[in-house]
Amino acid sequence: MRYLLGIFMFALAIYSCESGKSAMSGNTDTASERMDTLRIANDSLEYEIIIMDIGFNNWLVTQPPRGYYGLNFLEGKNRLFVSEYNRRVRDFQLYDPNLYQQQINYDFNVDYGYEVNYLLYNYFMFFQQKYNQSFIGGRRGARQ
Repeated sequence: MRYLLGIFMFALAIYSCESGKSAMSGNTDTASERMDTLRIANDSLEYEIIIMDIGFNNWLVTQPPRGYYGLNFLEGKNRLFVSEYNRRVRDFQLYDPNLYQQQINYDFNVDYGYEVNYLLYNYFMFFQQKYNQSFIGGRRGARQ
């Protein structure tokens, strides 16, 4: 009897794995479920920013356009946000390590240009809104 029960459990496990495959193989990829990936790179400065978060691209088109903020404003905000974000990465006992996985290497003495600062600033705004986080100098109250 124990032998039959073992075979039954094994067959059930195999069956459940197969049923998951058929559900996963279907095209269930909706616009809100696809991972947004945005890559910004500059080989001469040897930096690369890769933003991978569901919904970021759709959110970005609803924000003020490029040129709305000045470069000095964006750089100042990014200094605050990067410092706070990196502090939270290091303080993994107080902040969720699933949200704050690795530090951002943003050198305050490097001129990354407008595009990088604009996208990084907007990602921090998106991050705060989506994950209900609050950084000093960030927007308050607006939830998605």
